[in-house]
Amino acid sequence: MIRPAPPTGPRKRRRADEGTLEVFVTDEQDERPVDVVRWEALARGVLEAEGVEGDAELALLFVDEATIAELNGTFMGQQGPTDVLAFPIDDDEITVGRSPDGSTTGPDREPPSDVPLLLGDVVICPLVADRNAPEHAGTYDDEIALLVVHGILHVLGHDHAEPEETALMQARERELLARYHRSAS
Repeated sequence: MIRPAPPTGPRKRRRADEGTLEVFVTDEQDERPVDVVRWEALARGVLEAEGVEGDAELALLFVDEATIAELNGTFMGQQGPTDVLAFPIDDDEITVGRSPDGSTTGPDREPPSDVPLLLGDVVICPLVADRNAPEHAGTYDDEIALLVVHGILHVLGHDHAEPEETALMQARERELLARYHRSAS
């Protein structure tokens, strides 16, 4: 389980004043069944438990081995498929670039209030998850649930590069899985 460019520690939770939390889930593979509704509910529960609220968006994509292998090579410099990749949007603030007319948002202008907080993307390969499940989480469903939670925690700034970070992240994964996955199984 890897992710590009780990930040230093969990990011400060950014909140939007209004709007709804959106979790976009897409199944772009046909090798293993994916219960899109179930994994959307898990992702939403994890985000809410982690303090994400308001007008925010996360994408959860289920892809085939060729796609995740390509992403793994392009963004991680690793050959072959992996089980999960997380692509956080690392800006702590919503920044709006130049307007189409060439002007800037400048000090006399407020950034648009209708811009959602873009959290990032979690990409999972169900076929790799299925292969890893017996020696990792146990069942295919448990493995997918772990990867959803793991990927979201990475998007929110958690990491496991150091032993202390690993212990904290794994403890949080267990808590979230017990709360949102085990009861749904």
